[in-house]
Amino acid sequence: MSVSLTKVLQSKLTKYTLASILLFSSGIILAVYCVLRLSMPNLSDKLTTNAITSPVTIERDTLGTAIISASNRIDASYAMGYAHSQDRFFQMDLLRRNSAGELSEIFGKAALELDKSRRFHQLRKRAQRIFEQLPEQDRASLSAYAKGVNQALADQTMLSFEYLLTNSSPREWHETDSLLVIYSMYLDLQGNTIKRDMTLTQLQQAFGNDMVDFLIQPSHHQAALDDSQITLYQGSIPELEEQILISAQIQEIEEPLEVGSNNWAVTGKLTESGRAMLSDDMHLSFAVPIIWYRAQLNYPDALKNNTMQQITGVSLPGAPAIVVGSNGKLAWGFTNSYIDTADWIEISSDTEIELEYEPIDLPEDQINYTVQVSKYGPVKTVAGINYALSWVGHTDYAVNMALLSLETVDSVEQAAALATQIGIPAQNMLLADNKGNAGWKIAGAVPSRNNPSDTAQSTTGYQMADWQQQQAVMPAVINPQNQRIWTANSRVLSTEEQLRFGDGGYALGARAAQIRDRLMAKDSFNEDDFYQLQLDNEARFLVPWQQYLLEVLSEQPEKFAEDIKLIANWGNCACADSVGYTLVRHFRTAIIDQTFAPIETELKQRDSSLSVVKRYLETPMWQLLEQKPASWIPKEHADWQAFSIAAYQTSTQSLLEQYSPKGKLADLRWGQVNQLKIQHPFSKQLPQLSRWLDMPIIEGFGDSFMPAVQGKSFGASQRFIVQPGAEQDAIMSIPGGQSGHPLSPYYRNGFEQYVKQQHTPLLPTEIEHTLVIKPLTDNQVKLTHTEMKAP
Repeated sequence: MSVSLTKVLQSKLTKYTLASILLFSSGIILAVYCVLRLSMPNLSDKLTTNAITSPVTIERDTLGTAIISASNRIDASYAMGYAHSQDRFFQMDLLRRNSAGELSEIFGKAALELDKSRRFHQLRKRAQRIFEQLPEQDRASLSAYAKGVNQALADQTMLSFEYLLTNSSPREWHETDSLLVIYSMYLDLQGNTIKRDMTLTQLQQAFGNDMVDFLIQPSHHQAALDDSQITLYQGSIPELEEQILISAQIQEIEEPLEVGSNNWAVTGKLTESGRAMLSDDMHLSFAVPIIWYRAQLNYPDALKNNTMQQITGVSLPGAPAIVVGSNGKLAWGFTNSYIDTADWIEISSDTEIELEYEPIDLPEDQINYTVQVSKYGPVKTVAGINYALSWVGHTDYAVNMALLSLETVDSVEQAAALATQIGIPAQNMLLADNKGNAGWKIAGAVPSRNNPSDTAQSTTGYQMADWQQQQAVMPAVINPQNQRIWTANSRVLSTEEQLRFGDGGYALGARAAQIRDRLMAKDSFNEDDFYQLQLDNEARFLVPWQQYLLEVLSEQPEKFAEDIKLIANWGNCACADSVGYTLVRHFRTAIIDQTFAPIETELKQRDSSLSVVKRYLETPMWQLLEQKPASWIPKEHADWQAFSIAAYQTSTQSLLEQYSPKGKLADLRWGQVNQLKIQHPFSKQLPQLSRWLDMPIIEGFGDSFMPAVQGKSFGASQRFIVQPGAEQDAIMSIPGGQSGHPLSPYYRNGFEQYVKQQHTPLLPTEIEHTLVIKPLTDNQVKLTHTEMKAP
């Protein structure tokens, strides 16, 4: 065969092969598309069910907001369950499995260790016990919600793509699953409180009480509502032993997410309308779909002569409640309070311990996990010592459906009276009403015990009876003299109240102080003023670090000429085009990581880490820089000046290696380094799916320690601003869409408005879909029963 003929044949074969591959690929793509189309929920239809007493409608607007109209609250719960299930069932499934420790059933051994950590709390058993004790109305609401969820699941033509990819099947929704969804929020919001106390216990054992007091002292960024100040550490800086210093391993101390929120309010004396105004933006990890779900409920209140109620806000798929919103007379929002709701109890060898078995199902196997349980709580062994965990999440008052009661409350005073009845993680509840009142109160589950501790307690100090009782009276501030209220996860309580309720991992206070100062700078506010404050990314917190770094680098002006110029002209903000901000921000992180490396090294050997208390290290770090103790300087550096320069060079080199192939400082723009990347959980494992499942990557805006909180996949999960009674001007912006289905027009709808910082309206807009669900007639019910009996 000639060379020419061979080439021709190869060419034809290549073309044929390419054509075959393209045809095969096209077939696969078409098949996938067809499967996805078949799994799309039907948003416009007429259905019947025996689970409701009167017709309900579920409308969807241009953002996919679920507008629910019902004749009573129980039927509204059914409709909300149906809507949630249509758009978000897989995400709901993950939430309940996360808290119950049942993810391995879908994801196999990859989720086993996480499941074991969840089974330690035995939350499914606790949810069942609590459900049986709930008031009849709440059980009925959860039952109706579950029926709605399961009916939507049954009405689905094809399994959603998540179950097809994982080769698994959805499991019916149970009433207790909604309580497990609330427990998932407990784990997110109070998980670090539990870790914090164990870390401090290990720190105390390794380095003594003085080191604990030195490291977790409050900062000067204190912004309590009464402006009270807790005195900083007055003792000498503890010395580090030389061997500890020598054996230290430089490593990143993981930056904890500022899980929590900002919120603030002003009374009607500071608005043109005379209504109070509320702002709330909850800071959580981002994923696709985003955690919140836009909803509006419309139903008559039987206790108010059937007066129509309209509640608009965001719900948490998995539970039949509006979490944050407004009913036209009252608006409410939350931030994590970070009071102390957990204690570790050091137990002796003669403490009675029972073994309880928690079988964990895998796709093709089962593991019988064992939990050690004492009368003080589940038991964990750390560094050879047994500790029992006493946590409010383990109590019978931890979760309930009392949040529903806010929907029909008319005033701040009435809502504040309900605060201690609401079974959620302890929150700063901010309230505003249409009469001009504004208020703050800690809402949620708080134990009556009055001896919170940062480190493990002995059994002799344990107040067992008080742990089983909800604290009846909680601090509150309503209509303060300055007409302004703010919270941002730092201490809101007075110093006296702080001693009573403890510290569960407060934020430094920089965000709260910046919000407070912005509020104090004006005497009149509208919605746009509040929105601009939510977007405030001025770098006030980092100014001392910028000045210190300039001072350090100025000792070698020629070597660091470019660096100095960029840092000096940093713009004083976490702005997308600022290189100087990136350099300052990462220098701070590097010098903290390196300074506290000896302590982190020791804690790692005890299965702990400074990560959960890293935010506290700001104050001791500055005291070290000011006093310059020799025992803290790594031996390879002559003094603190040399150490600081080395830390800067390390951080900058690391940045260049990651973000600049050509090693140019100009490439280290903050918007590039802190890109907002919101991903679907599956695309993290299968990057090929990213283009179809993820939100577009956006340049970063904001950071920690400022009102505009934003990390790479973290930040304001919603931006809410409202004057009750003026909802037509209210804002509700969310960084993602309503639906979890990638072919839905509501999959990304809302994301663009969020990143462009537009005023997305709270109230629904033009209606695009209407779903009507009617109760079965008596004849239909009889026919259904007959069919069930037929052979």
